[in-house]
Amino acid sequence: MATNTTTKSGAAQVKTAAKFGVFTLMIMNIVAVVSLRGLPAEAEYGMSSAFYYLFAALVFLIPVSLVAAELAAMFPYQQGGMFRWIGEAFGTKAGFLGIWLQWVESTIWFPTVLTFGAVSLAFIGMDHVADSHLAANKVYTLVVVLAIYWIATLISLKGLGWVGKVSKIGGMVGTIIPAIFLVVCAAIYLCTGGVSQLNFHGDFFPDLTNFDNVVLAASIFLFYAGMEMSGVHVRDISNPTVNYPKAVFGGALFTVLIFVLGTYALGIIIPEKDINLVQSLLVGFDNYMHAFHMEWMTPVIAIALAFGVLAGVLTWVAGPSKGVLAVGQAGYLPKFFQKTNKAGVQRNILLIQGCAVTLLSLLFVVMPSVQSFYQILSQLTVLLYLIAYLLMFAAAIYLRYSMKNAQRPFRIGSRGNGLMLLVGGVGFLGSLLAFVLSFFPPDQVPMGSTTVWYAVLFGGVALFVILPFVILAFRKPSWRGAGASSFVPFHWEKSPAAQAQLAAARRQYEIEQGITPAPEPSAAQTPATPGAE
Repeated sequence: MATNTTTKSGAAQVKTAAKFGVFTLMIMNIVAVVSLRGLPAEAEYGMSSAFYYLFAALVFLIPVSLVAAELAAMFPYQQGGMFRWIGEAFGTKAGFLGIWLQWVESTIWFPTVLTFGAVSLAFIGMDHVADSHLAANKVYTLVVVLAIYWIATLISLKGLGWVGKVSKIGGMVGTIIPAIFLVVCAAIYLCTGGVSQLNFHGDFFPDLTNFDNVVLAASIFLFYAGMEMSGVHVRDISNPTVNYPKAVFGGALFTVLIFVLGTYALGIIIPEKDINLVQSLLVGFDNYMHAFHMEWMTPVIAIALAFGVLAGVLTWVAGPSKGVLAVGQAGYLPKFFQKTNKAGVQRNILLIQGCAVTLLSLLFVVMPSVQSFYQILSQLTVLLYLIAYLLMFAAAIYLRYSMKNAQRPFRIGSRGNGLMLLVGGVGFLGSLLAFVLSFFPPDQVPMGSTTVWYAVLFGGVALFVILPFVILAFRKPSWRGAGASSFVPFHWEKSPAAQAQLAAARRQYEIEQGITPAPEPSAAQTPATPGAE
């Protein structure tokens, strides 16, 4: 880890903070994407669950990984993540919408993943009947959800070094090791004569004529969401043009393996009719431990899984909110959102995010069950995130034509735009399909009134898509304060000051990375602004 230093080059001031390596970033990507809590939802499909995982990987995970790798390598010294990528193509309003939706969906997502953390901690005891009742208790769940979230926020406020360390350790202890352990348990169980609850002779291809199956399976797209999220850390990565794609692809491969093998391992030990979306992962581990006469291991696994939840939440607390900080520093949010602490962390944004998570968590008291709350918020996060992905795929394709001469250290296809059109087009259409299907309530989960379901989804999507444009409508010149000097301008900003700042940031990046400066792009390579204001 490098020490923190501050240097000036021309009009740009660049802060060099701790750098992530390939392994650390790969673990952060896995932790951001993989949550073992999702395995029970697909275990209901038996052997055909692998079809859903592989299909979603082909039409979503792989396109997201490839497109994010190209975009991150294309803008290695420009912060902002989705705000940068979409804004370079379609202007700041669209870029703001993209990063806003990524931040909002992660905020809404926190209570759902933290519910799994609360369930994990409930199984620390040795009386598993009582543990199961405790896990279903709304008040207990609410308290634990808020406790884990605010611990993650406090760690994030300490700075990037803490986030990287806890994410790496927590990801290994709480996600990767338990996933491998679950698969090993299944293999030992079968080899020692255990009776499988999974029908290995079942069909690999599912019955797609059952629309309810298709609807619930569409939520698998959210399982793979987040591989691009580390793009906001592109300036915190050593040699990002090489290391970022490595970390993304390594994380993507391991993610698919965890989901497929982990789901089969869970289906082997739990009958399909007994699968519960919230508790079944812990029940599965508990069943294996009973079979091996190792009941004492269940509390250890429960603590490890809760630690993994903390690591995953920490990655997301520090990620999208940093992109929102970049939006603020560019002058598109009030100065309140531009405030940072001594460690350079977006303090006020994190506090507002924490208040929103707290209010959302109170929805536990109005939903008919923890499981229904879990499902409806998961669907809303899918819808919001998929809008951001639609913008990202469209931006990647558009930039192939608007910035056709720009350097692309990682490029989808060595020549021409055909492969980008294929990969980006498949990702766009896959995201659109999942977006439409996510509005339908799954028949397998008791939701209570469907009126509440549709009201939350349609109302939530409309509200959160409109809000960023309302904020921009009230934008004031005073919002562009001192923090604006640290935001690298977009390539289409034509003012001499912006061009000088862009060139200075580029030179500083080349100095830090020890690379030979590339020739400056000609004016013909910088198209007119696509609608900045």
